[in-house]
Amino acid sequence: MKEQIFSYIDKSTPLAVELETELTKRPAVSPDSDGEGELDKCVFLEGWLKKHGITQLERYDAPDPRAKGGVRPSLIATIPGAADDSGAADDSGAADDSGRLWIMSHIDVVPPGELSLWKSDPWTVIQASDGPLGPRLIGRGVEDNQQGLTSSVLAMLAFVEQGLKPSRTVKLLFVADEENGSGYGIDWLLENHGDLFQKNDMVIIPDSGDSKGESIEIAEKNLIWARFVTRGLQAHGSRPDQGANAHLAGADLAVRLHYELSAKFGDHDSLFEPDYSTFQPTKKEANVPNINTIPGEDVFCMDMRILPRYPIQSVLAEIDRIKAEVAAKHKVTIEYSLPQSKESQPTAPDAPVVKFLSKAIQEVYGVTARTIGIGGGTVGAYLRNAGIDSVVWARFDNTAHQPNEYALLENILGDAKVMARLMM
Repeated sequence: MKEQIFSYIDKSTPLAVELETELTKRPAVSPDSDGEGELDKCVFLEGWLKKHGITQLERYDAPDPRAKGGVRPSLIATIPGAADDSGAADDSGAADDSGRLWIMSHIDVVPPGELSLWKSDPWTVIQASDGPLGPRLIGRGVEDNQQGLTSSVLAMLAFVEQGLKPSRTVKLLFVADEENGSGYGIDWLLENHGDLFQKNDMVIIPDSGDSKGESIEIAEKNLIWARFVTRGLQAHGSRPDQGANAHLAGADLAVRLHYELSAKFGDHDSLFEPDYSTFQPTKKEANVPNINTIPGEDVFCMDMRILPRYPIQSVLAEIDRIKAEVAAKHKVTIEYSLPQSKESQPTAPDAPVVKFLSKAIQEVYGVTARTIGIGGGTVGAYLRNAGIDSVVWARFDNTAHQPNEYALLENILGDAKVMARLMM
């Protein structure tokens, strides 16, 4: 079976190019980034899969009145597995459905950014083969996350179009809203349709990796995104005695949070890179438009990636302490909101999904896999927190979110073989 499956994948470059091209034509940008959402892309994908023989499809629509059609759709494609190696079946004679394999990619993409930095239309796939990179596809979303999506589809088609059955039930999940927090994607699915998943399911998320394909992400840092609003009293630039400088207080707060939180939560963990917690001031919103006015309101944001050993509540307690001291010092009021706040449980490094994936990577790519943790947030955190083993893996050149984003055809086909090996 292996030779038959791999031979199909080796010949599937035209299918990969077709699917990537058609997906890219349909921008699936969140309303949070002034887009229409994922509906057009999801409808196309559903029809394309049916046309190629993948017919067991279920769509789940998260309501969002801002999006086209008022929904943020996610799609599941299923092919039933054969009985396990022992021939186990239930009383009805049906094959054992335990230990299902999920491959989860996301259908939303980020906006193209500054168009002048692109050498081509971001929404039209360009094929290139010049230079040392080799054959590749260029366009917004071709790597993040259409590479993983396309690889998983090719792996499934290698079974479906040749009349073969995988050893276990396989489910491809194409989720919405990964790029903007997953509130309309996997988070919504788990909250509203949690019975879709079983505790012994194994989940592969092809959404991050390295150029050799050797990194299996099993853990994420806890995440806090915070938006701080400081309110003082506006005054003329020459009369600070008559005002309360919100910008000065906000700057003091940002500096103290960065250094004091870094010191308080200062442990190191070699699983992660960097191996420590990070507390970074990031976005700064405009205050007054002129130089000679002391602002009465100031807003800045922070991105915090915290080693999992530190509960988020302990970090928030320190933030509250520092905030209160800064407010009293500068005679201002300070409040904050949390656009994102997420803790993540790890997948065990010896979990079955890690072992099976490591073996498949060695077989296809000839490299020894290693487990890692990351600072970035993925949809895997939601599944791990629900008690479902999940790992993030792909062979990526990591051009996501950049101008002239590309995906190597070699990676698309190679990752499809790894996924197909897991299905076997």
